[in-house]
Amino acid sequence: MKQPLLWGLLSTARINRVIIPMLRISSRNTLDAVASRDVEKARRYAESWGIPRVVESYEALLTDPEIDVIYIPLPNSLHAEWAIKALQAGKHVLCEKPITITVAEADALIRTAQETGKVLAEAFMYRHHPQTLKAKEIVESGALGKLRLIRGCFSFNLNRDPDVRLNADLSGGSIWDVGCYPISYARFLAGCEPLEVFGWQTIGPTGVDVAFTGQMRFPGDLYAQFDSGFRVPYRAALEVVGSEATLRIERPFKPGLAETLTIQRGDEIESIPVMGQELYLGEVEDMADAILLGKAPRIPLSDSRSNVAALTALLQSARESRPILL
Repeated sequence: MKQPLLWGLLSTARINRVIIPMLRISSRNTLDAVASRDVEKARRYAESWGIPRVVESYEALLTDPEIDVIYIPLPNSLHAEWAIKALQAGKHVLCEKPITITVAEADALIRTAQETGKVLAEAFMYRHHPQTLKAKEIVESGALGKLRLIRGCFSFNLNRDPDVRLNADLSGGSIWDVGCYPISYARFLAGCEPLEVFGWQTIGPTGVDVAFTGQMRFPGDLYAQFDSGFRVPYRAALEVVGSEATLRIERPFKPGLAETLTIQRGDEIESIPVMGQELYLGEVEDMADAILLGKAPRIPLSDSRSNVAALTALLQSARESRPILL
């Protein structure tokens, strides 16, 4: 396949601002076009960001013969529809998290990717960062002993109204936006899926959760606890408790170029420096590895499906005020 891979942005979403610089520093990927439902908006956006081409509609971008990869930063409820359309149009797809909002949609995406032979990956950027891989290495080495508890939080004050993350019709809510991170991280470190979940939520005036607190029970007496929210200050941390030691990750979801992991054994504290990388570069290079080299994406679709299953079970638990078995 030709290099560099030519990418198209499916909308002018705000999160594009973190992907665009990564496409420009990658030798195997380049940004070629942007599409919007409002072509004039797309033209202004392209001029502002120095994007070579404007495509007049979402549909036109999917059928554009020059484009190899579609990046989907649309609202949550639109991910499945447009990812399927892009795959069927012969494009590879990097789709923002959550990849879908139902397990049935995830299954449909997996079938379509298999039928078309195109690469589809979920854009969970933290999973590609060296800090995340080091944390997994520490857990698997047995340095913490047997895993007992994983606790995570991700929250911030969301003061913009209207905001797509507060729109119930577009599947907004704090658990979909930020709670998905500690859920994904806990599952990754556990190396297995939760057996049972329980959740509590606070519903805001627009009908989405503005605060969510949940628990997950894994095999082997391992438990995970997390909270997410839109109405408290910025918080993002992860604690991994083993029978012998505790690992603390101060910036688990948005790590930078130089991070430090901390392991505590009794009164002894060990600091482990980790040299990082540009946060969103990993997911871009992972797509190139999968498309050009035939490597399996770092986040397999089965993993994405399982995260959606955990998220939807937690929401069901909160609605019904009962534990949900997976």
